[in-house]
Amino acid sequence: MKLAAVILTMGNRPAELADLIRTVGKQQGDPIDVVVVGNGVKASELPDLGEVRTVDLPENLGIPAGRNEGYRVLLELPPEQRPEVILTLDDDGSLDGDQVAEKVRAAFAAEPRLGIVSFRITDPETGTVQRRHVPRVRVGDPNHSSQVTTFLGGANATRTAVLEQVGLLPAEFFLFHEETDLAWRALDAGWSIEYRADLTLNHPATSPTRHATYHRMVARNRVWLAKRNLPWPLVPVYLAVWFALTVARNRDLSTLRPWLAGFAEGVRSSAGPRHPMRWRTVWRMTRLGRPPII
Repeated sequence: MKLAAVILTMGNRPAELADLIRTVGKQQGDPIDVVVVGNGVKASELPDLGEVRTVDLPENLGIPAGRNEGYRVLLELPPEQRPEVILTLDDDGSLDGDQVAEKVRAAFAAEPRLGIVSFRITDPETGTVQRRHVPRVRVGDPNHSSQVTTFLGGANATRTAVLEQVGLLPAEFFLFHEETDLAWRALDAGWSIEYRADLTLNHPATSPTRHATYHRMVARNRVWLAKRNLPWPLVPVYLAVWFALTVARNRDLSTLRPWLAGFAEGVRSSAGPRHPMRWRTVWRMTRLGRPPII
């Protein structure tokens, strides 16, 4: 089973990027074809990358659009060179051990309808797993694997056939929730998604609020996610639940103002193409513990 990896970088973590590429290169089994996408930087000029493909984007297009450029490079290869599974990895992470690739191959070979695998993300210093990195409502034991309804954008493996069937990440999202949009489309097409605790990406613990646009984009993209993917009767329910939870959890006006502005922007603006999921997909997500109203 041919594997490839897409790594998006802004060029500001060259040592970490080089270390990640080394951990990809030492994986057991056939070599992994690596594509490094420079998001607003010349990846071709970054040091210590070794024998990798590079894509130089003249400006920062955001995470989903940047990763899409890497996917396109691989999808446009001749059939005999095209990978069957693509790893998507954050540039400041590193694969834990040399068996990750072989475990990925075994997982996809064992289940033909497995579309996406979400890795466990562990802080290399403390060994802890952040709650937000376990894609379940009831997180439980982060060392427990299970079927899920979304995945981690910078630590996953996706079957190429999924991208060919349902399309790439929503480029207009720029940052946040783009992987859930893809996950919902994949589930609706009949693919399954698994969180696999035995596949680990070491990654420093961080907070998403470090991004200046976090609150606005999270709110806007949440609205877009619903408008693009949910049956119309569920859209107001889903958004009302998120609105109420956000206001109840956060009384800080400096946080709420950009969040409310983003929510309003999402309501007013186009979310792009609409492909509402089938009601049987809604029921499937409900059985998996995450009905699409929470």
